[in-house]
Amino acid sequence: MLALLLGSAGLARAAEVEFVRVWPKWRDAESFKRISEYFDGQENTGSQVVLRSHPEIRSGFYFLARVTHSGPAFSAAKVVLTLITPDSPKAKTYTFMTALSAGDTVFNLGLTGADWAGETVHPVAWKIEVVTTDGRLLGAAKSFLWEKPDK
Repeated sequence: MLALLLGSAGLARAAEVEFVRVWPKWRDAESFKRISEYFDGQENTGSQVVLRSHPEIRSGFYFLARVTHSGPAFSAAKVVLTLITPDSPKAKTYTFMTALSAGDTVFNLGLTGADWAGETVHPVAWKIEVVTTDGRLLGAAKSFLWEKPDK
């Protein structure tokens, strides 16, 4: 009964974007190259949405995120990646603009160029949020170490 009251009042609401899985890892530039690129010189991302902090640089640390979006498509949305790296306890935030379709999407969020220290560096903690351009949170995922657990 309480859930019904909260739901009807708009206080309890399921996220429109559910994160199925997030895989953080380093990727070399060559791992993005497909056979078609040898013929036409254009990067082929297949069905993935590849977003990079420096679009001209492919090598970097990526967050491969599989999401399911139950709401309507958005022609513009933001994917906000916030992370803590070993070199500083202060969080760094990167914002990527993208379209968000309804259904399943695979995002490859890359910190490339000067935004990542190298192949052997791994984030201490991270959080990814999908938000509308007016700031409404659609969904989020975070690493185990992102927040201090309740006692």
